Amino acid sequence: MSYLLIGNISALICDDCIEPLAQARIRVYLPDTRYPAANPKGIFSDLQPLSAKEVLMKADRLLAEASLDEQGNFTLSWKQEHLFTEPLELDLCLDTLPGKTGIQQPRNFHLCTAVLHWKRSINGYIGAYAYVVPSAIWNTIQGEAGAWVITGTVKQRRETGNDQPPLRVEAFNALSGKKIGTAITNEYGRYTLRFSRKDLYHGTLQPIRQGRRHMGPDVYFRIYNNDKLVLSENESHASSPERQDLPPCSCVNLVYRPSVVKWASGQIQGWINDMKVIAGKSRKKREQLHLSNALF
Repeated sequence: MSYLLIGNISALICDDCIEPLAQARIRVYLPDTRYPAANPKGIFSDLQPLSAKEVLMKADRLLAEASLDEQGNFTLSWKQEHLFTEPLELDLCLDTLPGKTGIQQPRNFHLCTAVLHWKRSINGYIGAYAYVVPSAIWNTIQGEAGAWVITGTVKQRRETGNDQPPLRVEAFNALSGKKIGTAITNEYGRYTLRFSRKDLYHGTLQPIRQGRRHMGPDVYFRIYNNDKLVLSENESHASSPERQDLPPCSCVNLVYRPSVVKWASGQIQGWINDMKVIAGKSRKKREQLHLSNALF
């Protein structure tokens, strides 16, 4: 007989975007009987940071450990040595943040201490556990690591009825003029762009400005369909309040005009300019002709 625990752990970047904590590690411990846990929130308690010393001190109580896959799923199993009515401690270790941005160091958190719900099977007991890190907590974790993630959707201003192709989204820091990240939209037009504090400036000290809480970038974007530019912003777009001092977890939705319309309007304008030049030359030639006739 054994225990099998399956589940998923993810984090909220914003209200409409969730990301799996791929390659994170989950650990299950027997609780320390010297300190009975009294947590009214049970499995819904928030993450609590753990020091390296605290992790080391509970090593002898470890039952099982597993890594999360790319979707944030995990499977843990251990032999039946204790009653299923006993509470268990669940901890999370982030060796790196998604995208491997920010300061690279293990970060340990206590998930919960609770009696999980088990179902009897032929080979033992099966349980499930899922947790989504709230966006406010995830924002703090990203910020302490010096990491940023920007997500959002890219949509056409006028729907053409055709499937939107993958687009390349480039973000720039208006404070330095430096490109800080690139992402490709998925089939739903969503992009996720990551960068670290070191990506914000060209090896210079970050300018300190009063009221900048997050020490984040002021961003503007450019969007490409293959190599064709379909949206070109500049520093002025980064001056709007929602684009300034971006927090570590941010959502920026973008709208662009279909490239065929942009291309056609540009070409028509070029034809108009050419016609003006030709017309101007014709008038000049006519004036020269009239002057020649007058002299003779």
